[in-house]
Amino acid sequence: GDIMMMTKNSIGTELNKLNFTLLSDPALRLGFPENSIRMTTINGQNVAEFRDTLKALSEATVSGFIADLKGNKIDNFNGVAVPSVYDKKVVLTNLANDGGPIMEFTVQENILFRGKVSVKNGDFSFSFIVPKDIAYNIGKGRFSFYASDGNTDASGVDLSVLIGGSADSVYADNKGPEVSLFMNDTSFVYGGLTNENPVFLARVSDQYGINTVGNGIGHDITAVLDDNRQDIIVLNDYYESDLDNYKAGSIRYPLQDLEPGTHTIKMKVWDILNNSTESELQFEVVGSSRMELRNILNYPNPFTTHTDFYFEHNQANTAMDVQIQIFTVSGRLVKTFSFLNADNTQVDNDSYRIGPVSWDGLDDFGDRIGRGTYVYRVRIRRTSDGRTQEGFQKLVILR
Repeated sequence: GDIMMMTKNSIGTELNKLNFTLLSDPALRLGFPENSIRMTTINGQNVAEFRDTLKALSEATVSGFIADLKGNKIDNFNGVAVPSVYDKKVVLTNLANDGGPIMEFTVQENILFRGKVSVKNGDFSFSFIVPKDIAYNIGKGRFSFYASDGNTDASGVDLSVLIGGSADSVYADNKGPEVSLFMNDTSFVYGGLTNENPVFLARVSDQYGINTVGNGIGHDITAVLDDNRQDIIVLNDYYESDLDNYKAGSIRYPLQDLEPGTHTIKMKVWDILNNSTESELQFEVVGSSRMELRNILNYPNPFTTHTDFYFEHNQANTAMDVQIQIFTVSGRLVKTFSFLNADNTQVDNDSYRIGPVSWDGLDDFGDRIGRGTYVYRVRIRRTSDGRTQEGFQKLVILR
């Protein structure tokens, strides 16, 4: 590939240098979906007869079905469809920063809505509100679909629907989206541990929907790591609506090669009415080569009949042995247990925070232990090399 690139560049300004060669294996079959998706109605009208325009801040309800190659509905298709609605095509020009000619090209990449909807017996339906930040000129948008039931898949597209203009009614709302930030999974707590390659996770919701268009200046979903505003992370393409709910969704963005220490990440998100919310998360990175066990606690503490244990570590997605033991202050062992199937059980954990691990205050023989102060130990052991880490805390039982 590099040799061909250098050869073409050495030709000079000949137009043929813009031609390209596609190298592929003719024995491989392209992974096209086996079935098709047909969009049938918009706002109760047949798509073929729909002459209205989807305007900014208007609500649209779309329905369709999964069909075989002959166009017949597949009645036993039950799965999930992913619809994506794009604004109109726009004309762009290249930068010509290699000395070549300035050329125009068209793209259709501004997403008005992307969601997940249930497909039942071959049929699906979903609703969304067209964002305020569309291009207001009227033109044909793009409805793109993909669906899977776990065994077969389907795809489809419709290019006939007009998008543009503004709806007459205006929603009265000045509140931004609800935002919750995590690392890796929703069990993460502010200031918690992670390794050097965490996944930034955000849960967002708004009664009218989330703005992912990117047309309005400054209205992208963005994240800033450690106040580095020179490298703002644009998250529009990482947003995914919840199943059958355009009002809420998740953002997952992988971070890589973070330095050990404390970091902060700030995210700003807008609803379709251009109300914004900014939220911040702090987390601590500990290199995965070093085992770390932190924030060991039980709650409630003191307790009478029930308490839950929690702890954090930096060995997510690593096979580990986990053990929790409770001792009297004199050192006598009264309880050894695991929160899985058996004591000292190997865990293929996918979270940096483990808990709640419930305990009813009974010893290994099922007898209730007396009131007083006890010490408990949490021990983790990495299966691959046998390295261990442990920590101690106190608990108090009241009777």
